[in-house]
Amino acid sequence: MPRIECRACGRHIAAGPVAGRLSKGRLWRHDPPEGRNLYDGSLVSCPGSLSIVDLPLPTRQLEFTDEAMEDAGDADAMSLF
Repeated sequence: MPRIECRACGRHIAAGPVAGRLSKGRLWRHDPPEGRNLYDGSLVSCPGSLSIVDLPLPTRQLEFTDEAMEDAGDADAMSLF
């Protein structure tokens, strides 16, 4: 997964894809770097956690190819539709 800089804390955090939005990702939940010191040892999520961010390009939607359809066989290929 690509790592994107969190706007709130500046850390590079993994971003997973958002369904239906090919160029967008959602930052994983994370703690700010100084969070444990500020909150008496408790884990508190960064305000930037779960933010939707732009994923680095190039991104491309996976496509079925003719070869993949032939390899799957006629019965399996028809079940895809």
